[in-house]
Amino acid sequence: MKKQSPKFTKSSFGDRAEKVRRNQEEKSARSPSDPDGPMRLNKYIAHCGICARRQAAEFVKKGDVAVNGKVELNPGYPVQSGDKITFQGKPVHLEQKKVYILLNKPKNIITTSNDEKGRKTVLDIVGKDIKERIFPVGRLDRMTTGLLVLTNDGDLAKKLSHPSYKVTKFYQVNLDKNLTSKHLEKIRDGLKLEDGLVQVDSVGYVDGKRKEIGVEIHIGRNRIVRRIFENLGYEVVKLDRTYYAGLTKKDIGRGHFRHLTKREVIMLKHFK
Repeated sequence: MKKQSPKFTKSSFGDRAEKVRRNQEEKSARSPSDPDGPMRLNKYIAHCGICARRQAAEFVKKGDVAVNGKVELNPGYPVQSGDKITFQGKPVHLEQKKVYILLNKPKNIITTSNDEKGRKTVLDIVGKDIKERIFPVGRLDRMTTGLLVLTNDGDLAKKLSHPSYKVTKFYQVNLDKNLTSKHLEKIRDGLKLEDGLVQVDSVGYVDGKRKEIGVEIHIGRNRIVRRIFENLGYEVVKLDRTYYAGLTKKDIGRGHFRHLTKREVIMLKHFK
């Protein structure tokens, strides 16, 4: 039996996202707090607001981190009280205040903390309004718009980025030509790309428009939504992430951001 997908309309697309969000809130309300683990070096770097923990481990292995003046290549090094940690030659310290930002990213913005070519990044949008050092969780490519979380909470970043948590995302896709019913079924049934099989959670035409497609997905491979349609011979004219891990774009204009509420932070921390 073929996997069925709901009919997508502008309203039903939002309603489905809202239903997923409510279910996630109910689950988080029943979930116990995660215990704090030992302060490994990569965790320490992540909690300094530099990057997510996985990327911090890569920085350590590359030799970008020193402990008491000596390069430390072991991400699992247990940080001791009194240790002086530097990152790329500069002293770093644990962020005392955790910051959680939800940004509605516009086009032509790079999803990195800084860009070697001098292009505008998501941190330039936040600007001086946030004093703490924060970083984006995951990535949206330069031309993709929509929801992005920025934080200095390394544990949360790791959780949202790890494939095992299957974080749900909704995308609205505009194509250069009509998506055929045959290709819609191919996507629905699972499409094989160069890096393996791609299974979407649901897909359908938005308001019956064959150039406008709604996609619900939890896998996080690089440019995965664009590659799905490019593989079938379509050009993605516009790609917008409208839902991310229980969060929606409500009341956030393009190029604007807001702090997450305490309730939303709890929901993200207990995401399952």
